[in-house]
Amino acid sequence: MMDTPTIEVQGLTKRYGDRTVVDHVSFTCRPGTVTGFLGPNGAGKSTTLRMLCGLTRPSAGTATVTGRPYRDLPNPARKVGVLLDASAQHPGRTGREVLTLAAMTIGVDPSRVPDMLERVGLDGRAGRRRVRAYSLGMRQRLGIALALLGDPEVLVLDEPANGLDPEGIAWMRRLLRGFADRGGTVLLSSHLLAEVEAIADRIVVINAGRIVADQDATELRASGQRLEELFLRLVTSPAEAS
Repeated sequence: MMDTPTIEVQGLTKRYGDRTVVDHVSFTCRPGTVTGFLGPNGAGKSTTLRMLCGLTRPSAGTATVTGRPYRDLPNPARKVGVLLDASAQHPGRTGREVLTLAAMTIGVDPSRVPDMLERVGLDGRAGRRRVRAYSLGMRQRLGIALALLGDPEVLVLDEPANGLDPEGIAWMRRLLRGFADRGGTVLLSSHLLAEVEAIADRIVVINAGRIVADQDATELRASGQRLEELFLRLVTSPAEAS
């Protein structure tokens, strides 16, 4: 396993007026690993991921992917596959059209589209349906296909299991674990703690905008402590519990 981080976040901070939503966040993700990025609603997970992917400008700090800020990558989709919002796809296009247009935009051979649709379980009639008719789980699958389309080194996924049934969650677990085992880097935000526990190599927990844990998952398992127990202990304050 390479020692150089694929994702490196250092002192990342975001303020809106006098409100700090992300406060000096630092962590790294390395090739061949899945990092679970966890926290309660409003903890700063999505804002951190948006800063990492160049969608929100940080107030301070840096975030790089494969050694460069996302905005400086010449063709980002060929390096980083991103899924931050599965509902952001054009509702009037078919799944096949969405992928075909994306392939043309990033310079990927559109002939790959049918194989990609099959890979995420949207082949046949599903690929010919309009996105407006997709369930949330189908939109998630299409979003993952878009993330994988450029054959990236890195995946950044925000709650990709939302809307998936148990079979779909198991499929995603196999897909992400296989991606990392082939040398890829996965940064995964999810509220499904059992699923993160099953595949993650590292656990990063954020609460109230700050990192409160950055732990090797193997050590967590060896300690006999469940991820749910660690999570609840870290994010529940006396004020919240009362």
